[in-house]
Amino acid sequence: MTGAELQELVGQVQKRGAETRGVEVKSAHAGCPKRLYDTLSAFSNQDGGGVILFGIDEQSGYRVVGVYDPQDLQKRINEQCKQMIPVVRPLFTVEVIGEQAVVSAEIPGIDISDRPCYYGGVGRVRGSYIRIGDSDEPMSEYEIYSFEAFRKKYEDDIRIVEQADMSAVDTEKLTQYVESITARNQKMSALPDFKILRFLNLAADGKPTLACILLFSLYPQMFYPQYTVNAAVVFGYEKGSVNDEGVRFLDNRRIEGTIEEMLNETLMFLRKNMKMRTIIDQDTGRRVDKSEYPVIALREAVLNALVHRDYSIHTQGMPIEVIMYQNRVEIRNPGGLYGRLTIDNLGKVQPDTRNPVLARALEFLGIVENRYSGIPTMRRVFQLAGLPEPRFEDSRGEFAVTFFNSSDQQISDSRRSDSRTARAFYDNSSVSDLGFGYVGERQANKFDALLDFCRLPRSRNEIADFLGVATVHWVMVHYINPLLQDGSLIMTRPEVPKSKLQRYIRT
Repeated sequence: MTGAELQELVGQVQKRGAETRGVEVKSAHAGCPKRLYDTLSAFSNQDGGGVILFGIDEQSGYRVVGVYDPQDLQKRINEQCKQMIPVVRPLFTVEVIGEQAVVSAEIPGIDISDRPCYYGGVGRVRGSYIRIGDSDEPMSEYEIYSFEAFRKKYEDDIRIVEQADMSAVDTEKLTQYVESITARNQKMSALPDFKILRFLNLAADGKPTLACILLFSLYPQMFYPQYTVNAAVVFGYEKGSVNDEGVRFLDNRRIEGTIEEMLNETLMFLRKNMKMRTIIDQDTGRRVDKSEYPVIALREAVLNALVHRDYSIHTQGMPIEVIMYQNRVEIRNPGGLYGRLTIDNLGKVQPDTRNPVLARALEFLGIVENRYSGIPTMRRVFQLAGLPEPRFEDSRGEFAVTFFNSSDQQISDSRRSDSRTARAFYDNSSVSDLGFGYVGERQANKFDALLDFCRLPRSRNEIADFLGVATVHWVMVHYINPLLQDGSLIMTRPEVPKSKLQRYIRT
């Protein structure tokens, strides 16, 4: 970065009064920090990398204090970078700000095939970190495995199920599938059955693979009890909410079977618990039933969860979750986005496939298209239905899709009034109080963004992290309480305002 860009970045940190996911500050006034390994690892392991600013004192309100010696500092930082595996190559910039020298070290994000980057002195398990908010957190064993699985192209869907044999498989269904394959390939049809099953990655040495069990077993949960869909209808806006009679679940089911059976039964569960509206067509006068959520989108989301979830030994105890709340449906599966796929390019590029054999078999069975059209389909049908766009989230070891129903459609209808409220709120607050370097319309947009963020129940810490503010009490005073007072936010547990489980959701 240039000197001017460095000065601008320092100014942003001071206005915000907090570090971020991509910026870390170190004083380095009395010497080079001895432990940079966690931050070097965390920045290297995220897309876009990050920047470490030296010469800024967090304890004194992010005041510029300068570094002890810019040249020696760079040398010592580079020495620590050389102890990382793979070696980190920082890009340094030195700039004088108010007579004090400030040094920035830009840490590039490494290619996903080389991750995780870790400190060689303690090894991969103890030396790998990931950036969460403004904190460097040790990677879990599963997160380390996820990178290794992509790099080495592990295919968990074709691992042998040692405790099973072919008697656990529905022979008729398996035979029909094999015949449909060999009918298209004359050379394969001439092979003996055991070789065909091996070529299709369905069996080896008389034992079925995981894909074979998930597709054709009489009862897959005999071997993998948690490879299920846990579906529930929750009273209210979050787990733990109860009605006046103390009931937590209006409906609660554990759905088992093959992938196709779980797909069909999950859709039956969703249809059963969805609200239906009857609409009179203005042109024909005919009555038309309209479901709360487009069924096509629900099918795509459930199918994606079943096909693309992580089936490794690390997630054998984790089911898929389908939760219906008052204003939304959440579908969560173990395993975040795989490979180079990110939220930003979701549905726009051809992704790496975590379970290629499973996906290909489901394509031959006519259950999936396997043309990467699922995400665009979800977005399109929700737009046609006049509903908010689906929300996609990729967190540590989990991927989630959230669909909002028509009761949440007031969000788009109320944006104009929200903007007026936002302007009044911001106009009565100083820029330093709010922590944003914006005024007028752009402030209103920030307020809209905060309310949009609270379409899901959010904790105080989540709101503070979203705003980039370090002090939760400050966020309560300047953000949450005013929004509660004007009715823009409500508490999910109004009877216990100070509860640690308290969440805030927009009205």
